[in-house]
Amino acid sequence: MVRLPIREILVRAKENFEEAWITYGKLIPDRRLKPKDLLGVGVSKPHPVYEVCQRLRCAFLNLGFEEVVNPLIVEEEDVKKQYGPEAPAILDRCYYLAVLPRPDVGLGKEKVEALRELGVDISQERIQGLQQLLHKYKKGQVSGDDLIEEMSRVLGVEDVVATRVLSEVFPEFRELKPEPTRLTLRSHMTTAWFLTVAALQHRKPKPIKLFSVDVRLRREQQEDETHLRTHRVASCVVVDEDVVAEDGEAIARTVLESLGFKEFKVVKKQVTAKYYAPGTEYELYVKSGGEWIELANYGIYSPVALANYGIEYPVLNVGLGVERIAMALYGYSDVRKLVYPQFYGKWILRDFELAKHIDFQLKPTTQEGWVLAQALIRGFEAYADTPSPCEVKLYEGVMLGKRVEAYAYERDPGVKLAGPAAFNEIVVYDGNIIGVPPTQVVESKIVEEARAKGFKTGIRYVDGFAVMAAAKVEAACLCGCGEVDLRVRIAKLPSDVNIEISDVARRFISENKKLIDVRGPVFLAVKAKIT
Repeated sequence: MVRLPIREILVRAKENFEEAWITYGKLIPDRRLKPKDLLGVGVSKPHPVYEVCQRLRCAFLNLGFEEVVNPLIVEEEDVKKQYGPEAPAILDRCYYLAVLPRPDVGLGKEKVEALRELGVDISQERIQGLQQLLHKYKKGQVSGDDLIEEMSRVLGVEDVVATRVLSEVFPEFRELKPEPTRLTLRSHMTTAWFLTVAALQHRKPKPIKLFSVDVRLRREQQEDETHLRTHRVASCVVVDEDVVAEDGEAIARTVLESLGFKEFKVVKKQVTAKYYAPGTEYELYVKSGGEWIELANYGIYSPVALANYGIEYPVLNVGLGVERIAMALYGYSDVRKLVYPQFYGKWILRDFELAKHIDFQLKPTTQEGWVLAQALIRGFEAYADTPSPCEVKLYEGVMLGKRVEAYAYERDPGVKLAGPAAFNEIVVYDGNIIGVPPTQVVESKIVEEARAKGFKTGIRYVDGFAVMAAAKVEAACLCGCGEVDLRVRIAKLPSDVNIEISDVARRFISENKKLIDVRGPVFLAVKAKIT
């Protein structure tokens, strides 16, 4: 497993980016050292927002709507066409796009000399080639993505050198500042619907029924519990000669009923948006958690706005807020935690999930090795109370072509073959990982609660020890060693009894101030003769 030395990388990258890029790139292996099927690994988990998006898509498709992709980037002029005198207020909520100008770069003597200092073998042909390349870039005939690659080819140098050429020889590129355009990112799906309807009004039979579930972006002053700059809307239009606002209520109710909502109320907006005809804009509320929540908005587009696009028929628009619906369905009060749980949500690993991060550290790789492990476990269970000093044969058989005899032993007098904590079990309780004795009562509240309420992993100290012993015997058979002697007295760490807790689980436990406590007197010992 590759663990990156982040601090070291950042320091070296500041000193010399290209050198650090090459040096630390070698840490990434070109092939896997151990077999691993990434396609079969992991737990599938859909995002609730996209779950709702999919359910909304299915609802509209079931109602006979055709799905389309609407433009995300629209001209400022389109907002003005639709909103009329209200446009300045709407544009205040829009993001405008800016672009970097493409500089007009010349190749003077100083730049040619700078190229030589970087080790570029300059010739008249290469100078001309570089001039032509920069001219093509200026004209947009070469994209920024390809500039380094093309510069490397023209100058006959490695891409690392070409990167230095761009950075050091042509500072004009570093000094560029974005220049604003009249292009905006759509803040309402409506902005794009006028374009789509204008293109399709004479190409499809009436009624034309279209829908799109996609993003919209609004310039919020800040993101909080109820506002995000990027959010999603399930929006549809119906183009027909006699479509009316009541049709919007029917569509919205039917879609929301398919998601499980049952109680609705309609409120007519007192102030109609200018892209709607006067008195035709409505809001639809649903009852969720004892409160009325607005989930849909609908209305008939204004004839003035339609005329600006040459649209000859009435158009009904219905919009449903995806995040609002998801919050109601999944019980969220903060939209940030719903959409961005990786940033705002509390990291939760339930006990049974945490238990999945616990395993044996060393394991046998052969069937014979696991047979040995099981024999050792059964033997310790059968002879655990045998007084010491003692020695008991627990296994005799063939492993990897070698004859193996395995014994459990205890040399110290006055004790037993297995120590008091040998049969403690790893239990996960309330985010803690605890070693719990099987029956004996201990003066620890958390241990007793874990015994009664915790998630039992089924992994005992004796199991981890036996599996580790089997793995070491298996390895000894491979290298031809004659004897293995393994003894664990006191367990202080999980690794002492061959228990591995993943980095993810450890970080979760640390961040939540939980504990890992597997301390206990194990006193297990095994020796094996290999011939």
